[in-house]
Amino acid sequence: EVYVVESGGDSVQAGGSLRLSCAASGSTSDDYAIGWFRQDPGKEREGISCISINDGTTYYLDSVKGRFTISSDNAKHMVYLQMNSLKHEDTAKYYCASGFDCGEAMGVIYLVGNVNWGQGTQVTVSS
Repeated sequence: EVYVVESGGDSVQAGGSLRLSCAASGSTSDDYAIGWFRQDPGKEREGISCISINDGTTYYLDSVKGRFTISSDNAKHMVYLQMNSLKHEDTAKYYCASGFDCGEAMGVIYLVGNVNWGQGTQVTVSS
């Protein structure tokens, strides 16, 4: 199994940028994927981006395409989510999670297999 810990959440003004980090540990020599999800109180958790570590395939939620970029440093077992042009509606608690692979269906991003979640990091964007 791959375990994850995320960091980098902060409070920023609209239009600003943040980079979230996700540190992976455990069975990182196996094929795995890392997804970023977010959840606002009263709303369902939504997948916003995912990267398949073995081949680098990436997925993005439509509302973040062109603003967010997911990347990985496989030597360090790190995955990053660069978030630019932040909007108030991006305010949420952001989670990274590990799974066997990324999936996407009808615009919904998810992880395949046994999913391990981080504890979450808060992103607050003030308008």
